[in-house]
Amino acid sequence: MQLDLDFIRQQFPAFEVPSLQGQYFFENAGGSYTCSQVQDRLKRFYLERKVQPYAPFEASRLGGEEMDEARTRLAAMLGVENDEVSFGPSTTQNTYVLSQAVAQWIKPHQSIIVTNQDHEANSGPWRRLAERGVTIKEWRINSETGLLDLGDLRLLLDENVKMVCFPHCSNVVAAINPVEKITAMVRSAGAYSCVDGVSYAPHGFPNVDKLGADIYLFSAYKTYGPHQGVMVIRRQLGMDLPNQGHYFNAESLYKRFTPAGPDHAQIAACAGMADYIDEVYHHHFKGKAAPAERCQMVHDLFRDHEVRLTQPILDYLTTKNSAELIGPKSAEDRAPTIAVKLQITGEQAAKKLAPLGIMAGGGDFYAVRPLEALNVDPEHGVLRLSFVHYTAPADVDRLLNALDQVL
Repeated sequence: MQLDLDFIRQQFPAFEVPSLQGQYFFENAGGSYTCSQVQDRLKRFYLERKVQPYAPFEASRLGGEEMDEARTRLAAMLGVENDEVSFGPSTTQNTYVLSQAVAQWIKPHQSIIVTNQDHEANSGPWRRLAERGVTIKEWRINSETGLLDLGDLRLLLDENVKMVCFPHCSNVVAAINPVEKITAMVRSAGAYSCVDGVSYAPHGFPNVDKLGADIYLFSAYKTYGPHQGVMVIRRQLGMDLPNQGHYFNAESLYKRFTPAGPDHAQIAACAGMADYIDEVYHHHFKGKAAPAERCQMVHDLFRDHEVRLTQPILDYLTTKNSAELIGPKSAEDRAPTIAVKLQITGEQAAKKLAPLGIMAGGGDFYAVRPLEALNVDPEHGVLRLSFVHYTAPADVDRLLNALDQVL
């Protein structure tokens, strides 16, 4: 089964916008195009449901039901319980709120493990707990490959470790970490796992239950949806951590870590992501399947397409003496988020590509720690070329031609 790219691109209005014609989008790691299913729900909410939800009158009742639908359907896709999914204004904010809860819960002699492979949003909030006396241990990447070694984690784990925070994949290294193995190790040591899925989820929603993660975070605006942070926190841990919301909501798991009021319209629109995955499933596959199974089949379809498109870019870059590829050279081992150090700065490279129709990014991408560990000056930065499943082979051809002119 191959992805029907014509069908896929019909679901994204951006491909019909005149101002984007002749433009090739390779900065999806910063935010994806939004599918029409999400746009339709968002517009409907603002037109027909823009009232305080959960009141008995019709518009309010329907608005609340749509918000509940988003939570229910995403939870089913991710293989978790309904109330184990919560929304917040961003993954950065969700992580910060979590860190504050952990700061109240953790004991002085206990510790947290973080990596230097992360985007700063899943590292900085935990590291700052050192100011409160929490011991922070660093699981460091290999300075040549950028990879994390499970043997190094094993040496760090002891009876005092209570939380291990790591990325599903990095937003510059892009290597896909063996999450199931890591969470199993963490669980065996008596600790909890917090997985940053922001850079992985755009390439296919994962089964969080299968991964074994106690916390899994990602950003809906990178998974074809609105600007919301989506967080899974398993019930045992979620109810053990101190409540960060209103005191009278303390018994509601999905309200415990959202101290700000929910964004009604954007939460409701998140159900459009489930609509999209279901439509992709029904277009490509026959028969009925449970939501998590449908999601897994679409995940595999996306990954297969992305792997085929990624490898030619990696092969091209590895032949260039002027380019230093960050992360694995095999598309099977990584997400299609390709960071490369050039003789010119990352920002200069992105500016040179823009007139050629290539929308790419340059800089440090808040991944200062992994770049420094790889001996890349964050001020110099990298060129980042990132795409998702709606990218076409012709887009990659255009990218390679443009890179030839720039390099």
